[in-house]
Amino acid sequence: METRIAVIGIVVENEDAVERLNEILHEYRSYIIGRMGIPYRQKNISIISIAVDAPTDAISALTGKIGKLEGVSSKTAYAKA
Repeated sequence: METRIAVIGIVVENEDAVERLNEILHEYRSYIIGRMGIPYRQKNISIISIAVDAPTDAISALTGKIGKLEGVSSKTAYAKA
């Protein structure tokens, strides 16, 4: 199956959503190339970037689940290649 490289940017404003977010990311761990999390304490948010190599359907499913979390927003950028 053909895969795509993408970066998912996630902003967490609701600390109560972190546990569920981590569960979702764990479900898709086989596609995750790397993850970087930055707590921005002055604004009381967390910023997470996830690099993935996955089929388009899996990326869409992952971002769809993330998008349903209250207080969590995300955007995805795909590599052209």
